Amino acid sequence: MTHLRGRKPPISSDSNALTKAPAPPKHLSPYARAEWKRIMPGLIEREIITRGDLGGVEDYCRARGLVREIEDTLRTSGEIDMKLCRLQDKAMQTARQLAAEYGLSPVSRARVGSAAADDDGDDVNPLMIGRNRTHA
Repeated sequence: MTHLRGRKPPISSDSNALTKAPAPPKHLSPYARAEWKRIMPGLIEREIITRGDLGGVEDYCRARGLVREIEDTLRTSGEIDMKLCRLQDKAMQTARQLAAEYGLSPVSRARVGSAAADDDGDDVNPLMIGRNRTHA
């Protein structure tokens, strides 16, 4: 058994990947729906989202939407509500974790890399240890 010791396996394209972005679920808040519309084209382009992943993407969008909704509430109230601040912090943490699952952060996007990348071999990546590399 191979242990990754904190490393996540690279995300690759899926043979059952969606080819068209579904409409955002109607029950999402306006902020969550906007996030869905913002991220879905990139996820579809990288060929990593299947029907089975849509619940997780929905959860990510819901968490991001909640962060924005709480921010609006905090700004309009003019007071610092520690319960809302803690809730917002938890929603941000959840959104970050889910974003990493779908390649929505710079580091996790690097893991996704090859799903939609041009694989003509012209680019030399010094971080590709153990692979047959050619230098120009």
